[in-house]
Amino acid sequence: LSYLSFRCRYFRWWYKKTRIEKKSAFIDLLCAVSLQQIYGCPLGGIGGGTITRGWRGEFCRWQLNPGIYHYETVIANQFTVCLRCKGQTVYQQVLSVERPSTLQGWNWGYCGHYAFYHALYPRAWMVYELPGQNVVLTCRQVSPVIPHDYKDSSLPVGVFIWEVENGRDEDVEVSIMFSLQNGTGTKEDESGGHWNEPFGFEKEGERVAGVLLHHCTRVNPFTLAISAREKAGTGVTHLTTFNPMGSGREVWQDLLQDGRLDSPTGKSSPTGKGEVMAAAVCASCRVPAQGHRTLELALAWDMPCVHFGSKEKLHLRRYTRFFGSGGDAAPALSHHALMHYKEWERKIEAWQKPILENSQLPSWYKSALFNELYFVTDGGTIWVELPSDCCAEDLQGPAGAGLSHLLPVLREYGRFAYLEGQEYRMYNTYDVHFYASFALIMLWPKLQISLQYDIAVTVVNEDIQPRQYLMCGQTAQVKLKNVVPHDIGDPADEPWQRVNAYLMHDTADWKDLNLKFVLQVYRDYCLTHDCLYLRDMWPVCQAVMESELKFDTDNDGLIENGGFADQTYDAWVVSGASAYCGGLWLAAVCMMCKMAKVLGDAEIQQKYMDILSKGKEAFERMLWNGKYYNYDSSGSDTSSSIMSDQCAGQWFLGACGLDQEEFEVFPKAHVVSALKTIYEKNVMSFAGGTMGAVNGMTPDGVPDTSSVQSNEVWIGVVYALAATMIQEGLVEEGFRTAEGCYRTVWERLGMAFQTPEAYREKRVYRSLAYMRPLSIWSMQLALERRASQAPAPVQTSLVPIHP
Repeated sequence: LSYLSFRCRYFRWWYKKTRIEKKSAFIDLLCAVSLQQIYGCPLGGIGGGTITRGWRGEFCRWQLNPGIYHYETVIANQFTVCLRCKGQTVYQQVLSVERPSTLQGWNWGYCGHYAFYHALYPRAWMVYELPGQNVVLTCRQVSPVIPHDYKDSSLPVGVFIWEVENGRDEDVEVSIMFSLQNGTGTKEDESGGHWNEPFGFEKEGERVAGVLLHHCTRVNPFTLAISAREKAGTGVTHLTTFNPMGSGREVWQDLLQDGRLDSPTGKSSPTGKGEVMAAAVCASCRVPAQGHRTLELALAWDMPCVHFGSKEKLHLRRYTRFFGSGGDAAPALSHHALMHYKEWERKIEAWQKPILENSQLPSWYKSALFNELYFVTDGGTIWVELPSDCCAEDLQGPAGAGLSHLLPVLREYGRFAYLEGQEYRMYNTYDVHFYASFALIMLWPKLQISLQYDIAVTVVNEDIQPRQYLMCGQTAQVKLKNVVPHDIGDPADEPWQRVNAYLMHDTADWKDLNLKFVLQVYRDYCLTHDCLYLRDMWPVCQAVMESELKFDTDNDGLIENGGFADQTYDAWVVSGASAYCGGLWLAAVCMMCKMAKVLGDAEIQQKYMDILSKGKEAFERMLWNGKYYNYDSSGSDTSSSIMSDQCAGQWFLGACGLDQEEFEVFPKAHVVSALKTIYEKNVMSFAGGTMGAVNGMTPDGVPDTSSVQSNEVWIGVVYALAATMIQEGLVEEGFRTAEGCYRTVWERLGMAFQTPEAYREKRVYRSLAYMRPLSIWSMQLALERRASQAPAPVQTSLVPIHP
């Protein structure tokens, strides 16, 4: 009944939001994004927008306006090859298997049997063995996503390096034409006023040339740039404009005639209403018999100043610090990309090579580890600069004066936000970021630190927005003081300014958010040794833990859940002491003790040592059943369910080395027993052990169907579980558990570069392209910690799972 009433309330809210107010829902349960099994590696750095190419080469997913996605394949956006021998064109082909209704003057329908795709984010490779030509083309796609780099990693660019291998006994002239529509395939492309112009940009003796496509919308205008590098033996020509809705015959004949484009001078006329325009750039070279040459092309986009949906504030993207905010940076971005991609690749290879060459690691893991990182850029990600006139008081609010390094950190590294999921439009959803944060703290730690400062300043200040109606039937204040927010806002509104876009529950009563802040603070300190950060966060940690203490209603040192879904499993009711929240609580209490010790705060250390002593006894007494920790202590029909995430607190403790001697919270034997039980029941007794771990399993080996979430598999939770297993020495079990998710998502269900939050055994899935699976980087941390402690590498001998 409660679920039915929630659905009715949601529908009323959805109807008002979408049909009356004409706005989009932050979670649209009635119009979910359809699964398309087409996506490949996205283009672009962090926070400047992304353009995703499919594994067949199409440009098919667009996120230029921050946090807002369009899923259109723009058919004019193509690469075309022209081969000429002895002054005659012998082969000209669009490198696409499509046969569209437009541009029918082009030669479509490339045979997919002669093309191959491989992705290892942030790079991808497409190989074309041109049938009957004895010529092989390899397009290597590179985006500047480089760990510990806070400049080039912000750039909105992608580079296409075309390697041409000529197996003929004669020279061949090869041309690669890159065509692009002005826009993203939406109705705005026909709004009129858009225009193109050719450009050339030279710096330090190196020149690039191409076409700028100015997309002049009223809100968030942008410029696209297609370009190629001019160098000895390589010519670059262009076509400023053509009609992508027509036959395209004039473009085709232009290229067919001599392997070049006409290169007209001057700007195009602006489009009229209802008109669409496109442009093309062509790079050409002569490849000697049995020889090899390289052609280098780039795509850049410049949307330097962005408004979110409310249009209240203007934000400058991170890359404007280096390339300016005037909207004229596309030529310089293109030049920089084409001149620096080799350096990017050297850094990417140096980062990935030790993992890729580690023969002890299975191949699927290497793929999953790097490819799941797509979400760092393609999670609706935004990375903005602080306004130049921003002062500490503006950021800190009335109660944030203690955050002494807030302004320096945000001024140096900007503000970072990514969505809970492409379908769940809330930035920095904190209960989920808890899992995903391992990717940031290990690869871009300054972004994690910046995000934490943003959360901290929100914690210590009270929101003065009016009370709002929630879908659980209550009204509540949007944000309370000393309570961690659920999220920092909806990109369709004004993030950072108005937080907690989530309207399902009153998250001030959630039991996990405050704890996850404390756990991340110490984990971040443990990995960065940033003492200034720890000192700034220490008062905030004390405040949120003091706030959390009210949930220990019986003063036994252990918090209690409130009889509703009051944590990240927001549709799974939990009552009394619980394995998940109780375990997070004890881990946070332990970390408070450790932080107090580091900072020399003996009084606070003693306070939390006393709480920990009581809480550990209560946790074991109320939840341990001899094999694992019960779901909760309510005594209900499902309280003895085996929760796959019951060791989440131990996961963080182990990641920080706080799992032994004086800081051992959960008895080692109990942790190992619980993990083995989960492996036996939730993993191996579910779908034949081939789909990861189901969230909840009854003791008799049947999935817990008491809620819509208990019988789901959450991929990000499974990766965290696998990391915990590895930390506790169950390495083979950890890999087998995680492998089931990879095989299911990336192979059987075809969900590459759109890993969902959840799926069920019978091919039901929820929330495509989700944040939580970034937790796979906690597996890598566990492996690295283990390798640093063990004299010899760990062997894995389990039989691989095959689709």
